[in-house]
Amino acid sequence: MSVSVSLWCEEEVRGQQDQGAQQGQARGHSQLRAPWDPSVSGQRIIQRLLQVEERYLPSALYVALIQREPERREELAKWAMEVCCERGCDETVFPLSVSMLDRFLSASLSLPVSPYCLAAACILIASKLTECDTISADSLCAAAEYSFLPSNIREMERVILATLRWDVAAVTAQDFIPHFLPPLGERKDGKTDTEELFSTLRRHSDTLVAMCVCDYRFLGAPPSLVAAAALNSALRGLGNKGPGHLGHMSATL
Repeated sequence: MSVSVSLWCEEEVRGQQDQGAQQGQARGHSQLRAPWDPSVSGQRIIQRLLQVEERYLPSALYVALIQREPERREELAKWAMEVCCERGCDETVFPLSVSMLDRFLSASLSLPVSPYCLAAACILIASKLTECDTISADSLCAAAEYSFLPSNIREMERVILATLRWDVAAVTAQDFIPHFLPPLGERKDGKTDTEELFSTLRRHSDTLVAMCVCDYRFLGAPPSLVAAAALNSALRGLGNKGPGHLGHMSATL
């Protein structure tokens, strides 16, 4: 049986690849991922993320301005979330794009002529950073009903990168959740449903994080705090209210 080696960090039998190809090439299908590496998890990684996350928080002045007039920022964030959901983007694209949006506005303190073009450019950059099958500029223009052109997105992309000095790989709440989950599994006392619990917790936490990203009241909150609170709420919502789970998660922070 012949095996094809690709650049997707995974080897698959050709027969399986042919079957996958017949299922269509529509964007949004589950992407191949490298398996989780335990060596890049644990307290050392969490502490490093905690140190780095402060560098990507928006300024206090920007947070204060948004607190007074949050409508436009929430409008752009919700539009970005709708686009990411409709286009089947990875769950990390949306929070990273809004983080980029906030940091750009924090540096410039003014909206461009086309705010939706700014949001679209942030989505495009975030997709390029986190996905193999990236979202296209044409699809972003279609999502905004062609209020701007692909050339406008590319120009805005250059402006964002120059303003942020190409430091766009920000730490988001999505970066913390995979590291917070393993300690919770240590409290399951050998139950066989740990993997299913992790999957459900991850989905619920992703949803809660997305809601927090849209809400101006969470603007300026450290991503680690948002991730821990989302995971805490997901645990309570699923009925896992044992003090062992919550206490162990708090100790992780």
